[in-house]
Amino acid sequence: MFIDRGSDPREGGLHQGDERATLTEFLRCQRLTLQVKCDGLDAGQLARRAVQPSTMSLLGLVRHMAEVERAWFQRRFAGLDAPWRYKTEADADADFNGAAPDQAVVEAAWAAWHDEVAFAEQFTRDHDLGFVGRDSDGEPISLRELLVHMIEEYARHNGHADLLRECIDGRVGQ
Repeated sequence: MFIDRGSDPREGGLHQGDERATLTEFLRCQRLTLQVKCDGLDAGQLARRAVQPSTMSLLGLVRHMAEVERAWFQRRFAGLDAPWRYKTEADADADFNGAAPDQAVVEAAWAAWHDEVAFAEQFTRDHDLGFVGRDSDGEPISLRELLVHMIEEYARHNGHADLLRECIDGRVGQ
């Protein structure tokens, strides 16, 4: 374990609750896990890529998850015309490709991620779990299903983050 239980931001959360509380708590913990995986690393470490030809890095994951949060909550559920943060017609993987070892890029990525998470949390608080948005194909999907999807999305990428972090400094778990 590389983080003391007493200082783990995921500790002390809800352990019994209704459906909404359970879903939001699991998502909160998955979001915090990504943050924990990146804590204490400099810009170069955060931007270090896994293995060729992959462009995956911890910084890329932060940027990617900001883009995912925006796509689902602002664009598909709130119906806002929010422009992509990174993705372009010329580079659909700009979230990963633009993850440069530059402190300004790191700070911008974390600011974007925090902004998108805050929007998503507020949207979730303000809407019933049965609220219906649209997936990328225009098919209906409930907020309930979206929250489960987001938990899965973070959990999958946190597995990637675990391996990336281990390659950087040997830290594993949590």
